Amino acid sequence: MAGLQLSGLASGFDWTSFVDQMMAIEHAPADRLAAQKATNTQKLAALTTLGSDMLDLQSSAKTLTADGLFNGRTATSSNSSSTWKFAGANNTAIGSYTIAVSQLATAAQRKGAVDISSGLAPTNDVSSLTLASLATAAPVTAGTFTVNGQQITVALTDSLQDVFTQIATATAGHGDVTASYDSLNDVVNLLSGSGSEIVLGAANDTSNFLSAMKLANNGSPSITSGGTLGSASMSSPLANAHLRAPITNVDPSGNGSFTVNGVSIAYNVNNDSLSTILARIGASTAGVTASYDAASDRVVLTNKTTGDTGMTVNEGAGGLLDALGLVAGNTAGSTFVHGNNAHYTVNGGPTLTSTSNTLDASSHGITGLSVTVNSQSTETIAVAGNTDTMKTNIQNFIDAFNNVQNYIDTQTHITSLNGTVTTSLLSDNHEIQGWSQSLRSLAFGAGSGLSGTISSLEAMGIGFTSAQPQLSIKDSAKLTDALTNHADDVATFFSDSTNGLVAKFTNYFVSTIGASTTNIANSNVGGDLGTQETMLTNANTSIDQQIADIERRIAQERSSMETAFQNMETAMSSLKSTQALLTSSYNTTSSTSNIGSAKSSSSSSSTSSSSSS
Repeated sequence: MAGLQLSGLASGFDWTSFVDQMMAIEHAPADRLAAQKATNTQKLAALTTLGSDMLDLQSSAKTLTADGLFNGRTATSSNSSSTWKFAGANNTAIGSYTIAVSQLATAAQRKGAVDISSGLAPTNDVSSLTLASLATAAPVTAGTFTVNGQQITVALTDSLQDVFTQIATATAGHGDVTASYDSLNDVVNLLSGSGSEIVLGAANDTSNFLSAMKLANNGSPSITSGGTLGSASMSSPLANAHLRAPITNVDPSGNGSFTVNGVSIAYNVNNDSLSTILARIGASTAGVTASYDAASDRVVLTNKTTGDTGMTVNEGAGGLLDALGLVAGNTAGSTFVHGNNAHYTVNGGPTLTSTSNTLDASSHGITGLSVTVNSQSTETIAVAGNTDTMKTNIQNFIDAFNNVQNYIDTQTHITSLNGTVTTSLLSDNHEIQGWSQSLRSLAFGAGSGLSGTISSLEAMGIGFTSAQPQLSIKDSAKLTDALTNHADDVATFFSDSTNGLVAKFTNYFVSTIGASTTNIANSNVGGDLGTQETMLTNANTSIDQQIADIERRIAQERSSMETAFQNMETAMSSLKSTQALLTSSYNTTSSTSNIGSAKSSSSSSSTSSSSSS
């Protein structure tokens, strides 16, 4: 039976093609609907692009009201290689300011006493003191050094006395130099036994022994270290930091404290290192930094701010500050060095002072002008409006405006040539066409009601291109003059909340695209444009439903017709079978009848013949 479903197998009629043709006719409404949906989808895409362009236009318009655009300032120096830093804040008075600096501001310091560390050894005997264990400011390195042209090689395992012996041995007959350590003054002494000048060092020396011992040529037969050699240990606990004076003003657990500018700094001699304490001072609210000067073997406190301001330190006798030689009146010699205020003039006026090297309105009175100086010199700082940035933002607005106008024109354009009318995708959308005209009217009429020198785009040299709905800067010199000499009026033209261009555009955008007036970046297109998009979207949804209904009905009709034709094929096949059977039966009966007649005829002939006989 399955074979009877084939088109025309029994009937000879190609009913499958017939059904396809009938269904194609039935599907024509769905095809028309699909074409309409495709058009709607293209319109939706066009409206989406237009909405994006409109948002860009609103965004570019909004930038014209940004603080700092028309009242922003640039500052430049007359010295093209200037290392000063200068800036003009918004609304700084435009002009030139000649600044002559006669004195820079410096920070006050409290310098601790020198030589706060213990010497290298308590006695002159340094036979057990290895180079590796020397508490010098710079660690001694292994290698070679030269005395009177004789090279001496040292290892870190050598004792200081071993080195002295090598010097004597190497220079025997070459000045006979002897070396010794003076524990009282914590220095090394070199003496020429021959009375000749001692010459130290060579270009190919590899050990820093001579510099670590602070030994340098002086043109004489005797040389002494240029300073004490012992140095504080920065990383060891304070109790073992090689400080000359003991720290006794602590509790049994080793805890003590001192104040800097009234801020308390705690320490523990068994746990805290000198490096830790100096960092703790700098991290506190005392407003000072602390450092260790290894060359002078002393601690220095420096105000974080410049200017002639004081500094106070306090701690009981026998405390850490005493050991560091920082207490005022300490016999070791703590010294306070006053800071300097900056001295300068502006445009040849009276000498002004500033505690900082950043000269601002607090000292010179020019609101918004800030100049950070680093040299005693004279420079002229020119403060001007940032016209380049102003022009860029205005041009961005013009470009965005023209982009919207061009897109609307392209999508709604109608042409007629030789009687043939050609339309565009949105030619029938008169509302969109009206937007183009409305935007032009807003741009042309913006500023009416303002009293300043700038009450129109034309006053800035901006106008519409002839015969085109596009803006352009038609007079660049006029725009430059407006931005240079009337920047405040330009700002008002754009940002006035009632008559300003941006306010009028923004109100229009709310109705046309529903754009947020406060957060453009996150705005979703709404308003009239959103309504049109919704209508098209809903129309496509309805079309999808109609097409689905048509295709469901067509499927049912196809199934019904195919079933009817299949039944026809079955019936015709059955009829053909019956016809064949009848035909076969008829042929058999006819043959039997013919045989009987032949036999009867033969019998009659025989009888007749017999009778004749």
